[in-house]
Amino acid sequence: MTDNLKEMLERAQAAQKVIEFWPQEKVDEMILAVGWESYKRETAEVCARMAVDETGLGVYEDKVLKHQKKTLGVVRDLQGVKTVGVIEENPKLGLVKIAKPIGVIGAITPMTNSSSTMPCNGLPILKTRNAVIFAPHPKAKNTCELICNEMRKGLKKVGAPEDLVQNIKEPSMELSQELMGVVDLVLATGGAGVVKVAYSSGKPAYGVGAGNATVIVDETANIEETAVKIFKGKTFDNATSCSAENNIIIHESIFDQLVAGLTKQGGYLVTGEDRAELKSAMWPDGSHLSGKIVSKSVKVIAAEAKITIPKNTTFLMVLGEHIGPEDMFSAEKLSPVVTLWKYQDFSKAVQMVIDITAFSGYGHSCGIHSTNEAHIMELATKAKVSRMMVRQPQSYGNSGDWVNGMPFSMTLGCGTWGGNITTENVTWKHFLNVTWVSYPIPAVIPDPEVLFAPHFMKYGK
Repeated sequence: MTDNLKEMLERAQAAQKVIEFWPQEKVDEMILAVGWESYKRETAEVCARMAVDETGLGVYEDKVLKHQKKTLGVVRDLQGVKTVGVIEENPKLGLVKIAKPIGVIGAITPMTNSSSTMPCNGLPILKTRNAVIFAPHPKAKNTCELICNEMRKGLKKVGAPEDLVQNIKEPSMELSQELMGVVDLVLATGGAGVVKVAYSSGKPAYGVGAGNATVIVDETANIEETAVKIFKGKTFDNATSCSAENNIIIHESIFDQLVAGLTKQGGYLVTGEDRAELKSAMWPDGSHLSGKIVSKSVKVIAAEAKITIPKNTTFLMVLGEHIGPEDMFSAEKLSPVVTLWKYQDFSKAVQMVIDITAFSGYGHSCGIHSTNEAHIMELATKAKVSRMMVRQPQSYGNSGDWVNGMPFSMTLGCGTWGGNITTENVTWKHFLNVTWVSYPIPAVIPDPEVLFAPHFMKYGK
């Protein structure tokens, strides 16, 4: 079947026109309908099964949980949010802001989160009265088709045009590129290549940067709790998330204790020749991560590296040797493999976070397990990242969790550090145009003598 983008775009535009002036109540009714069809258990299960079978990535049970949790979180975040008509008034400044839709949004989606990305991106797009055309990764096209059909069922149920949600059936880089050139806004969730194309499309675009979550554990951390949280964040869905813990920087006084705690959770420290074999298997050409290990189980990775690991192993650990291309273990690994580093002075640990993320993961995220507020704020102040988790599993917290206030999203901006326009988790507010209506107010003219007074007092006129 050949996808006719011109025809898809025309249908999307026509559908969007139907809901352009819908009242908030009707929009919210649509969100609940689409949200329910996306969230319900049978949808999550069939999508998770297809995602694992089709892509060969991740863990079925984790994908069910992720699909439901992220969808539910997005629906919750959208509840009560005003996206129609007047959304803000400031009588003092004589300003009124009116929300308007953008039109048709082209959403490029990855194979790593091949079902949850659709509702997580699609629901905020619909909430802002836009239409969306999804362009999935070729290896995740059937999963995309499945969840989009469920979303369309929800639209039909409340009398909304089904063509508000469409998907490219036979995706390719060429078709994705073509889509980017004709929509009103591009949302690119995926690798650096597709994000670069999005930014070169000539259309406004939101993209993401590479992840390489690096976490400090200082001497005030609760060892047992921290080990459990690192284990959860590293192993969930075989580390398909770009937010998964990749580097753990540990104070030397608790290093052995934490390694013992991680070992208790199924971590296995790979050393010597085995470390070299693992490195060769993960980066066969020395710099590019092998598709044979991405989001695979430790058993598959160990077999690929031809190393022997204990039966109860849940993730692999290696000791970091160098930061940068000479030791790719300092980079993002997209697999249940984590690199451990040791530090003495906290300021050196902060510098290691800066150096590691500068090499890989600039602008994405970091974390800290500590009860020392000075340490927490020093890392927060100095690290060039868009989000920092405190005492949380990184891959759970970055994209929204029940125990933090981060917006639920599958598209995490990395700021100018990561080549993105925003540092925020991309959500509904990024899919609105806003008209500022300005009424006249009494003149507010500053007195230069008052305004410049501090300068005059110090330096004179």
